[in-house]
Amino acid sequence: MAEVKDLNGLRRFAADKMQKVGLFETPRMFCDLYCLEPGQAQKAHSHGEADKVYLVLEGRAQIQVGAERFEVGPRQAVLAPAGSDHGVTNAGAERLVLYVFVAQDSGGGAPSKAGHQHDHGHRH
Repeated sequence: MAEVKDLNGLRRFAADKMQKVGLFETPRMFCDLYCLEPGQAQKAHSHGEADKVYLVLEGRAQIQVGAERFEVGPRQAVLAPAGSDHGVTNAGAERLVLYVFVAQDSGGGAPSKAGHQHDHGHRH
């Protein structure tokens, strides 16, 4: 069934940690909005068999993939290939909103969305 989501209306922020807002989920993929206040971060982690794409909607992000760091802004996207450590930091002074797409391994090798909800807290 087709669905339409209004991303502007779904944005949410919290002072204590980055907020994840689920958008769509199928057995093959899921995607979220990540909303980060200045200074908030998602700690580096990896997914095994799941590729991830970070697309900046607003603000500026510092995205880590392996040993590399990328400074990206609106309408710029970064691929974190399966098995690579990756994370994101809002190093700017404005709020950061990212569209995050994760391809799931249909064979069950990648984490499900439920398994992906581990807490990535506030980093100073």
